[in-house]
Amino acid sequence: MKTNAELQKDVQDAIQWEPLLYSTEIGVVVNNGIVSLTGNVDSYAKKLQAEHAAKNITGVRVLVDDIKVKLPDPRSKTDVEIAGEIIAAFKANSFIPEEKITVKVENGWVDLDGEVSWEYLRDITENAVKYLPGVKGIYNNIIINPEVQNTVEKSDIEKALDRSSIDNSEINVSVSGTTVTLTGTVHTWHQKEEAERIVWKTPGIQDVKNELAVDYEYDL
Repeated sequence: MKTNAELQKDVQDAIQWEPLLYSTEIGVVVNNGIVSLTGNVDSYAKKLQAEHAAKNITGVRVLVDDIKVKLPDPRSKTDVEIAGEIIAAFKANSFIPEEKITVKVENGWVDLDGEVSWEYLRDITENAVKYLPGVKGIYNNIIINPEVQNTVEKSDIEKALDRSSIDNSEINVSVSGTTVTLTGTVHTWHQKEEAERIVWKTPGIQDVKNELAVDYEYDL
């Protein structure tokens, strides 16, 4: 078990351990497993890296990310310049179905809309944008429209979770048409995200509702 102070120290150390973040000043506040991150960074990629570092710490039950992206003047770009770089990034990646994606940029914030056939394509599309200079944040509204019209079988998903390294003994799977819902508990945030990642590999699904709770006992 960890105290609030021990969890705070672990999260702070994890953030400082990241090469992108070692010189940043990110505040960490902890209350019974609820971790709040505050401060300013000069790129969206750093904001995501801080969030990822915190999620990987055992004991983090809920993450509140209040980190702001504030670009220094030399790195600021116009929305038109950002849009042009996004188009170039899409063209450089043959996996991105650019003809199915629409992009809007407003004050450095990028809206992605459209539809793709697999979740990994949605991720690849977002990854192509999040490291571009000038981007302050991303709204990924891309929906999944599977080309494979398979019947989604609960047993197939459960077997996939059984094959994984996560402890799925307290994970419940329910299927309604093309939507899969995960309920129950896991012991780390990493397990929560990994369970969802595995489910998204199921042919034919359009949506995953990850309602897993992260259960951890704290020394209060």
